Amino acid sequence: MKLKVGDTVKVIAGSEKGKTGEILRIDHKKNRVVVENVNKVTKHVKPSQADPEGGIISIEAPIHVSNVAYYDTKANEIVKIGYKFDENGRKVRINKKTGAELKAKK
Repeated sequence: MKLKVGDTVKVIAGSEKGKTGEILRIDHKKNRVVVENVNKVTKHVKPSQADPEGGIISIEAPIHVSNVAYYDTKANEIVKIGYKFDENGRKVRINKKTGAELKAKK
């Protein structure tokens, strides 16, 4: 998976198509990502010591990684991610269209 936590992605398929957001969590085993303010679901929470009120909360549910694409905020478009080695010998992610290096926010 070429995406990392903190990357900005755009949903390219499904009911949330067209929305953009930042990746909050990644599940590598199930190939799913949780994107900020995308695929919101309501969850009923029982009162407990940690949450004495309980009630109905809204959380982001995971979506399959194939339904999102990396979104370059500078170019305002979806781009493919590639890899190359820099002058120090480190493997870095690059924008395949422009060749610019990509960095995750977190």
